[in-house]
Amino acid sequence: MRVASSPPQAGRDWTPYWFAAPVALYLLLFQGYPLVQELYLSFTSTALLAPDQHTFVGLQNYADLFTQEDFHQVLLTTATYTLVCVVAAIALGLGAALLLDAPFRGRGLARALVTIPWAAPPVAVALIFVWIYNGQYGIFNHLLGALGGAAGLESWLDSPARALPAVLLTTVWQIFPFAAVVILAALQGVSPELREAAVIDGADRLSVFRAVVWPTIQPSVALLALFLSIWSLRRFDLIWLMTQGGPIGSTNTLVIELYRRAFVYRDLGQGAAVGMVGLSMALLITVVYFRYTQRAERAKGQR
Repeated sequence: MRVASSPPQAGRDWTPYWFAAPVALYLLLFQGYPLVQELYLSFTSTALLAPDQHTFVGLQNYADLFTQEDFHQVLLTTATYTLVCVVAAIALGLGAALLLDAPFRGRGLARALVTIPWAAPPVAVALIFVWIYNGQYGIFNHLLGALGGAAGLESWLDSPARALPAVLLTTVWQIFPFAAVVILAALQGVSPELREAAVIDGADRLSVFRAVVWPTIQPSVALLALFLSIWSLRRFDLIWLMTQGGPIGSTNTLVIELYRRAFVYRDLGQGAAVGMVGLSMALLITVVYFRYTQRAERAKGQR
């Protein structure tokens, strides 16, 4: 006995594409086209005051960049800044999330207060910390002096050895609450029954975290690391307002170098080349993340 099949509905297969079309069009116009323009500019010699006059130079801009020792230092500073920001923000965020996940009086208020640094405008944060790090009247040196440290009268942001740690401390202070909120949300998905079963079996807190909590929140932490890495690579406002990449280039990251070459030295071609180097680093981090998630899914499927 044959069962009559239902007639196909016209336009049914195109429905997902119609929903995705506005987003795809937006990305194509406001992300894809500027990206192609930047890629083209990176192969040209283009002055800021004459952006319509291009001279194709091929890979000369990239060759000039990678033969300059100053640019090597920029890459090292960018990598250091990104790595420290990601590791420190996730470590502090994980600690804060574990504390905020435990039951205690005033937990709701504490969860609200921890988001204040993340909600603060970067301009205000930069101005406040410039005052804090000031050598004469900043409270940071006074605090170090009270604790027995060698404070001195030099501003931290004027010291080539101290400027980058100062900027990193400020950045981590501002971004770790976001990591704490994300990890706290992931902790809500940990099964209380599994925790209780592990405790009944005699596992201590560290063992419960390693066997029960961490496998559950690990995908969220990996995605968080990806976002923090990309945001750290492209962070401009906080660094520029605090040090403008100085002193002596000690806090000069890729995005600061891009601004300097394009708008201070007025060389759009080299500025675009610096931007493409930064994009390549972000793509590399993204590829590493997806490779990691694929391996994790395969390992989970083999269990």
